[in-house]
Amino acid sequence: MDNKKTLLAQRLKALQPERLKMVLGFDGFVDEIIHPVDKRLSADKYTRIETISAFASRLAKASGLSTNVELVPVAKKLGGNGPIMCNALARHGSAITYIGALGEPGIHGVFKMPDNVTLHSIADSGHTDALEFLDGKLLFGKMHSLNDVTYARLLKMVGEAELVRMLSEADLFASVNWSMLPAMTSVWNSMLQNLLPKMPKREKKPYFFVDLADPEKRENVEIIEALDLLKKFTIRFTVVLGLNKKEAYDVAGVLGLFPKDALAAMTPTLKEVTEAIYRRLWIDAVVVHPVDRSATCVNGIYREAFGPYCDKPKLTTGAGDNFNAGYVLGLLLGLDPEEALLTGMATSGFYVRNAKSPDFAELTAFIEVWASGNI
Repeated sequence: MDNKKTLLAQRLKALQPERLKMVLGFDGFVDEIIHPVDKRLSADKYTRIETISAFASRLAKASGLSTNVELVPVAKKLGGNGPIMCNALARHGSAITYIGALGEPGIHGVFKMPDNVTLHSIADSGHTDALEFLDGKLLFGKMHSLNDVTYARLLKMVGEAELVRMLSEADLFASVNWSMLPAMTSVWNSMLQNLLPKMPKREKKPYFFVDLADPEKRENVEIIEALDLLKKFTIRFTVVLGLNKKEAYDVAGVLGLFPKDALAAMTPTLKEVTEAIYRRLWIDAVVVHPVDRSATCVNGIYREAFGPYCDKPKLTTGAGDNFNAGYVLGLLLGLDPEEALLTGMATSGFYVRNAKSPDFAELTAFIEVWASGNI
C-alpha cells in the first residue's frame, strides 16, 4: 500500500473542484483517429502497424519506388490541446469558458461540451489525421484556419471588457498549443499591454498555464521571444510552463542550456533539464511529463514521481493534455507539487486505459487502486 497515494485520495474526497472558474484557449481541431494497416485479413479484420519505427521502415522501403498504406479511420473526435484539456477539466464540474478555433459559421459538432462549459468560436477549426501506434502517435495537421486566431478576432468575437472580466474572475487561464497558432505571441503581447493592466490585483494570484506543444517547427528566435514573455505575466498570474520530455530537451537546446550533442543523446538528466529551464525563465513553475514519470520545479524545489505506465493503451492522443488537466487541477485545489504530479499522472493513466477522461469520483477511485498496487 502506497501511503502517499492513499492520503491523496482521501484528501481529494474532501475537495470541491466545482467551485473553480477557468478560461482556456485558443486552438481547436477535428481529430480523426486512424490505424495504419499492416495486414488485411478480411473485409472487416486487419492487423495494425504497431510502432512508429515499423511504420517508418514501411515508408523507407518505398524510397525511389512507391507504396500504398491503408489507413482505417477509427473515430472522429474533438481535438487540439485546448479542447482536450478543457474536456478533461470539465469532467470535474468546474465553470469553464473555452475560446478558440471551434468552427465557422457555427461551432462544429465534435466540440459539444458539458453544460458547465461556455464556448466562444473565433475561427474555423483545423483538422488532424492522428495515426496511432503503441509507442506514440503521428499527427498530420491541416491548420491554415488557425492563422485567424488573432487578438483582433478575440476583441471582435468576445470583447475587451468581457475578456477582462473573465480573466479577473478565473482561477486558471490556460493558453496551449502555441506552436500551431502563428499569432499567439502577438496575442500574449496584446494581453499584457491591454488586458492585464485592467485586471485587479488579487491576494492569491490565479494560475496561467502554458503548453508550447512541440515547438520544433518554429524558429528559435520565435520560441525564445515567446518564452521570455512568460515572466511578464507574473505581475497578475502564477505562471506554469508544461512540456513533454521531447519538448523539454528541445527547449533546453533552443535556450542554449546544454551542449547540442549532449541534448541529442539526452545525456542531461530530467532533473537537470527541468531545473535549468526553470532557472533560465524564472517563472513560478516548470512541469515535464515523460511517458513513465513526471517532474516539476516549483519555487526552486525539484520533485519527481513515477506514473502508472500502460503498455497497451486504448488511446494515446490527448494523454499529455489530460496530464496537464490533472496537474493544474491539483495545483488549483491546493495540493503540494508532488501530489499535483500524481493527480496529473492518474488523470492520464485513467484516460489511456479507458479512452475517456475521469470525473472526480473516477479519478479518486483510480488513485486508490493505484495505491493498492493493482494497476
